[in-house]
Amino acid sequence: MSTFVLLTITGLGLGAMYFLVASGLSLIYGLMGVLNFAHGAFITVGAYAAWWLAGQIGGGAGVQLVVGGAFGLAVGAIFAALVELVFIRPLYRRPVEQVLVTVGLALAIGALVQGIWGNDARTFPVPSWMVETTTILGASIPNDRFVEIGVAALVLVGLTAFLRFTRFGLIIRAGVENRGMVTALGIDVRRAFTLVFALGGSLAALAGVLSGVYFGTIDPARGTSLLIFAFIVVVIGGFGSIGGSAVAAVVVGLVQQYANYYASAGTGDLAVVLLLAAVLLARPAGLAPKVAH
Repeated sequence: MSTFVLLTITGLGLGAMYFLVASGLSLIYGLMGVLNFAHGAFITVGAYAAWWLAGQIGGGAGVQLVVGGAFGLAVGAIFAALVELVFIRPLYRRPVEQVLVTVGLALAIGALVQGIWGNDARTFPVPSWMVETTTILGASIPNDRFVEIGVAALVLVGLTAFLRFTRFGLIIRAGVENRGMVTALGIDVRRAFTLVFALGGSLAALAGVLSGVYFGTIDPARGTSLLIFAFIVVVIGGFGSIGGSAVAAVVVGLVQQYANYYASAGTGDLAVVLLLAAVLLARPAGLAPKVAH
């Protein structure tokens, strides 16, 4: 029983990271129709920015994590906004060119990070209380798992409220439905779309920071590995659906953990791919419709 509880909560923590990445992907695609393969670069940039600043300041690991994490989120948001302004905005309604540009940007950022800091994993600052465990039904659960799950839950509620109840959220949804009409009313839809990219970048950076806490280290390949599973989550949940991505992230995280333990190490990835194939065959549109609709 204790093993099952440990696997479940660990799987939920892993699913929380997948959701944070997938939520940014879903937001950008569902509201803007941009399939952003550079999203993994946002993860890497945010994680390394947090790690770099943490190494420059004093204080304990808790202070370093909070200050460095906040800096990483800001850098992720700014970087994503610049990507939208410089690379994406000139290519709206040209999806093939968008894909090529974002793939090239992802490769370039990965190479740049490796060139500056190398391929070696870097130790991430993790407060001692996060490394400590809490016993639940006989299982000793690392406390950082609860932090990751709680943050993901807050992001889900916050994103839903932002899109449904705020002025910017309404402008974004209206701009997706009829961009010409919204522009005719004197509203700058382009600025709203830049905000969406910045928000997606900050969520990716948050996932990068939390992945550093979860694994204890960061490396140049972290963004790519998380992005692969985030794309699987987005496809299973339905492109553009925040709620669908949340459900799919939980399922993917749990399936991966259970398969790795009860079958054999490494079969978790195979199980996730088989789950993806099953969903595509049974329900090609995913679990839920686009958020914009």
